[in-house]
Amino acid sequence: MAAELTCRQWEAMAACRGPHSGEFFPPIRGERRDEKQSREVRAKAVCSRCQVMNDCLDYAVGIREVHGVWGGTNERERRALLGMSA
Repeated sequence: MAAELTCRQWEAMAACRGPHSGEFFPPIRGERRDEKQSREVRAKAVCSRCQVMNDCLDYAVGIREVHGVWGGTNERERRALLGMSA
């Protein structure tokens, strides 16, 4: 789908838009490890049914996004895709 969409048009089609958006980034106050894992599971569940998940992941990897869940991956998983150490 990436070839069909220009720039960031995919964002308008993302399943995370709207009420789920808070699940994708940590709260400002921080969170415990178990809270983070639970939040990421919920976010990834939204990603798993998103029609533009691959576009989102391509974007996040392309800009080396270091925060949040993008394209079904968390920060650590994207670093691994890029061959970067934690």
